[in-house]
Amino acid sequence: MAKNNWAREETIVAFNVYCKIPFKNSSKTNPTVIKYANIIGRSPSALNMKIGNFGRLDPELKKQGITGLVNGSKLEEDIWDEFNGNWDRLAFESEELIAKFQNKEIEDISLENFPEGKERETTIKARVNQNFFRSTILSSYNLKCCITGLSIPDFLVASHIKPWSKDIENRTNPHNGLCLNSIHDKAFDKGFITVTPDFKIKVSEFFNDYSKDKSVNDFFIKYNNQNIIKPERFLPTKEFLDYHFQNIFIK
Repeated sequence: MAKNNWAREETIVAFNVYCKIPFKNSSKTNPTVIKYANIIGRSPSALNMKIGNFGRLDPELKKQGITGLVNGSKLEEDIWDEFNGNWDRLAFESEELIAKFQNKEIEDISLENFPEGKERETTIKARVNQNFFRSTILSSYNLKCCITGLSIPDFLVASHIKPWSKDIENRTNPHNGLCLNSIHDKAFDKGFITVTPDFKIKVSEFFNDYSKDKSVNDFFIKYNNQNIIKPERFLPTKEFLDYHFQNIFIK
């Protein structure tokens, strides 16, 4: 007997999964799809279809000629808009729902060294959303540094374009992220490199004094004016890139 229509809570979890795996890797045999299908009590085929339905709403996939599944529901459109309207709130809600479906508490995250009360709640939310942001950024860039193409996850960082401390509302927004290796993440954070609004890598003139250093050339100077490897989804917003270029980059 076929299961009833998807509830809002199930659909929110499905979008969470949509964010966490590269779209091209989504299938009914994908371990992540199987894991979350079991959590919400749906078949892997059904969850994979729901992920495909979200793909039809993604403008970046459309630009690549990837249309996702043709048919979908109004609820999917509503959830898409909710996430894009408030990533911070919906990311946390989706993780809370995943815990709820498993009869767990989201506080199962290890927080032994933090106090009770509001500070603890704030810390839990920050950690949960940081994990969501990292998963979404790495999957969107297909687990590759957008500058070098390095694909070892342990060396990859979900780097905020507009810093965490400067924009509370966009801390979890994947359009405010780049997938960088740990060295270029540090250089980007300090303003030694930037990505322009037209997605080109710019290297600070700071490195001119080190131009005879082979490692400086290999790590930085040779990438100047090259295009980044664009993500499959959640293309960086030009507003965030312009902020970094104008306010953080060492010209």
